[in-house]
Amino acid sequence: MLPVNPWEHHNAIKTLYTRCMEPVCAKHRITRMELDILLFLANNPLFDTASDIVEIRYLSKSQVSAAVKELERKGLIEKGYLDGNRKTMHLGIKKKASGMIEDGKAAQERFLRIMFQGIPEEEIERMKKWNGFILGNIHRHLKEETE
Repeated sequence: MLPVNPWEHHNAIKTLYTRCMEPVCAKHRITRMELDILLFLANNPLFDTASDIVEIRYLSKSQVSAAVKELERKGLIEKGYLDGNRKTMHLGIKKKASGMIEDGKAAQERFLRIMFQGIPEEEIERMKKWNGFILGNIHRHLKEETE
């Protein structure tokens, strides 16, 4: 048995994150999925396709597709091809989304400050390292299960 089961607190973590993000969504009149996609694109510039979002964030293809369409309709992102490759559609953030992203990143920072309050920086770095190992194990296992 693990001495600490991190998943026992998963819902509390998700609830805190949601409460940090809700004011941003309300202010900019966007859905949480739309904000999550904008922040994903802003925070992960090397991963700029809908498939990347689905694969890395484990979100449903239909939800990502619907949110991407809505973000495009609102003029917040644009789709395009790179170097004549007509197979892969890349997503780009438009300037109009900059305020939303700024507010979203500030909300993410607030979330992290609350979560890590009172924890020394060296312990946070250690947690990042272990979380990287754990996440790598999870991704490998899930990938093996689908092969």
